[in-house]
Amino acid sequence: MKKKLLILLCFLMIFATGCFKYDSKDVLQDLEKKYKNLKAYHVEGELEIINNEDIFTYDVDVKFKKDDQYRVSLKNQSNSHEQIILKNSDGVYVLTHQSTQL
Repeated sequence: MKKKLLILLCFLMIFATGCFKYDSKDVLQDLEKKYKNLKAYHVEGELEIINNEDIFTYDVDVKFKKDDQYRVSLKNQSNSHEQIILKNSDGVYVLTHQSTQL
């Protein structure tokens, strides 16, 4: 009896999977709906820039708040130089840290 029930359940799962269409367009639409309803998000990552033979690697930290307020921090991994892009209701600012070391 258990085997028959298991086979029936597997058949129903396969049948149900084949009946519903959920493709990449549906996934993108769902992501777009979720993105539009976000109030804030925080993303961390690594950015690699290749310029001819030079490779620059940055740690990236992005914070976004609704009403187009954001803060982007770019920190060079090789020399720890940091640059911050800040946008709020007053405007857009680019802040560069100046080292006191010579």
